[in-house]
Amino acid sequence: MKKKVLAVILAAALAAVFTTGCGNSSGSAGTEKAEEAAKETEEVTEEAETAVEGTENALTAEAPVEQPAAMATTGETAAAAEQAAEEPPVELQVFIAASLNTSMQEVAAKYNETHPNVSIVFNADSSGKLLTQIQEGYACDVFFSAAQKQMNQLEEDGLVVEGTRADVVNNQVVVIKRKDVQSAVTGLADIGNASSIALADGSVPVGRYTRTALMNLGILPQAEDASVYTTAEVSDALGGVEISEQGNVSQVLTAVVEGSCEVGTTYLSDTYGYEDELDILEKVGYDLTGNVIYPVCQVANDEASPEEAAAAADFVSFITSDDAKAIFDKYLFDTNLEPADQK
Repeated sequence: MKKKVLAVILAAALAAVFTTGCGNSSGSAGTEKAEEAAKETEEVTEEAETAVEGTENALTAEAPVEQPAAMATTGETAAAAEQAAEEPPVELQVFIAASLNTSMQEVAAKYNETHPNVSIVFNADSSGKLLTQIQEGYACDVFFSAAQKQMNQLEEDGLVVEGTRADVVNNQVVVIKRKDVQSAVTGLADIGNASSIALADGSVPVGRYTRTALMNLGILPQAEDASVYTTAEVSDALGGVEISEQGNVSQVLTAVVEGSCEVGTTYLSDTYGYEDELDILEKVGYDLTGNVIYPVCQVANDEASPEEAAAAADFVSFITSDDAKAIFDKYLFDTNLEPADQK
């Protein structure tokens, strides 16, 4: 493009010189005029070259390239992970309700993407047993309960770090059976028609929620705390049906999946991955069980180092994040807690 513009300008300049020279009859005068014209043409040519160079540079200059947001985010994540990898290794003791075991493995893996220096050790069991272990002095940094009762007690004991308690998810009690098992049971109201029932004991949240629902159905007499009812008393109220008492919700699920019991009561979240093996006979309403809220907190652990305490607080915060909620949703928990749910 530069050469074409210069050619046009030079041609015009030469034409001007030629015209000026032809217009004079005197040789010397013509020569002087020609020299002046040539000088002017040279100046014009230099100005033209400068202008063309400026135009060409403007046309060929590259516009600044903005990095896509996703790339920036990936870079930030990688930078955070690299920084965390340089930090000293930290180990957290995290006590979780048995029904959280599968989902929390994935939550921990997500957290470790940006905190590779933090090793998370899970202790999964019934919330009642976990509470007892903490009260007895077991080292624990984070407690994630399947019910408010155990968390309330922990707080009364002064073992909840102030400002770290939060409600995370809601769950739902369900009555289940194997797909290949014939049963006259349609739900909790006629669960006594089963030949055998897998039921968690009253200290286990799902066992207490089941007893609460049986009270609200009029099958068990009203009591201030449904957990006072023994398994034998529940069996009597249901007409003497055989009940296999289980120590946590996962054991209830196993008893039904393996065919040891005809039916059982577990959580909706525990049926994840068993859709081809189990039938959900009833999703027991919250009007019968009350909300099945799962609270989390950082536990006051005198044995924890400052680094461990900081990591515990950070992990509790992550459990309530949108990234963690997406995982809980996948595993059939309800993360859309209304203010009334959290009371």
